[in-house]
Amino acid sequence: MVHLQPHMFRQYDIRGVVGSELNDETVTQLSKAFAFYFLQKGSRRVLIGQDNRTSSDPFAELMTSVFLASGLSVVKLGTVTTPMLYFASRVLEIEAGIMITASHNPKDYNGFKVLLGPSTIYGEEIQAIYRLCEEGDWAPQAHKGHEESVDIQPQYRDYLWQSVNLGPKKLKVVLDCGNGTASLSSPEIFKHYAGEVKELYCTSDPDFPNHFPDPTKVANMQEAADWVVQKGFDLAIGLDGDGDRLGVADDRGNMVWGDMLMVLYAREILAKHPGETVLVEVKCSQLLVDEIRKLGGKPVIYKTGHSLIKAKMRELDAILAGEMSGHLFLKDEYFGFDDATYAALRLMRILSNTDQSISQLLSDLPKVFSTPEIRVHVPEKEKLQKVEQAVQYLSSRFESLTIDGVRAVMHGGWGLVRASNTGPELIIRAEGPSPEALDHIKKELELSLRPLIIPWE
Repeated sequence: MVHLQPHMFRQYDIRGVVGSELNDETVTQLSKAFAFYFLQKGSRRVLIGQDNRTSSDPFAELMTSVFLASGLSVVKLGTVTTPMLYFASRVLEIEAGIMITASHNPKDYNGFKVLLGPSTIYGEEIQAIYRLCEEGDWAPQAHKGHEESVDIQPQYRDYLWQSVNLGPKKLKVVLDCGNGTASLSSPEIFKHYAGEVKELYCTSDPDFPNHFPDPTKVANMQEAADWVVQKGFDLAIGLDGDGDRLGVADDRGNMVWGDMLMVLYAREILAKHPGETVLVEVKCSQLLVDEIRKLGGKPVIYKTGHSLIKAKMRELDAILAGEMSGHLFLKDEYFGFDDATYAALRLMRILSNTDQSISQLLSDLPKVFSTPEIRVHVPEKEKLQKVEQAVQYLSSRFESLTIDGVRAVMHGGWGLVRASNTGPELIIRAEGPSPEALDHIKKELELSLRPLIIPWE
């Protein structure tokens, strides 16, 4: 029996290096576990989608054969973005699915997101898959499943075109797909709306020769941002490798993080739906929380993690949610799953109905000073201990939220220490009303983690 590496089974998905960790043997073992898991949950029909990585197609074929032998029927979507898989689940009414993708990871990686019901599984359910992998093989069933293929892209495209109507202002947009999977669909969608679209790296290339398809890294968006400034475009849009995370650069070439995008969405949505709940993850600015209250909404700060947020969003019936990392969830006119193309179209709708630019629309917010998201390497076996140390120190001195690490209110701002869900790291962030206040907050965070050194620069 093949044994899979435990570290591949992460909080939200399963990822590994192709060849050494993901190969025909391990993917076969995984596929048998997936099949048994779906059958345990009562699913008999499963979607399979894949990103544009070289290994994705052979993995999809291997998985299909295992699923069919296990008695599951398979609907093959081919090369699609993760939001297209979610969309197919809704319109085809198939609750189970596998998305073969490593998102924005380097080209030698691949992985699997597991869809069951309204969202992807996470946490303990991912560990249940690992245990199934370790328990052994399952014999093929006498009754094989049925295989069919569905091209969901035209229906997805037409749905978006019918769902979002822009205003009179024609926008000039720079679109950077990072040679990821969205290259195959998103340019056509944006050209339908924009007065002009400058495409950067919008051809599918699994070698990612220009930059990794991670639009929340400033360096990866720099060329698109330069185009905006130098050629007078309205904004730059970056899509990640599997199309579920959005990066934006404004008219001045500055990055607009997910929490500030949520300010713009909240203003539009809460004007039509006053009093609704908006879910905010712990790394988001206090400006967003205050703005939601000002608009008459109910802000709820919750844990980081797109699968966790989707589950909490359903529990609270929230109308909007988002992460700084660019996972954005709009449920007022859409399904509520994270779809970077749809979120970008909603942003374009806002801009097309005003003479103001993004920077002007956000200029009325109070000035704050903040750190970026700081990642500090800590061995996996020690990181929770370090977080608990920070919780004890900060919560004993300041008003603190401890739902995901500790977010402590101090010196007119706040500081955050939490454990990464995806690697041996601590995530640290701070925000204050002045540079002096920010320095005080940073010092408290340093004291909370002694003798660990925080690389602020």
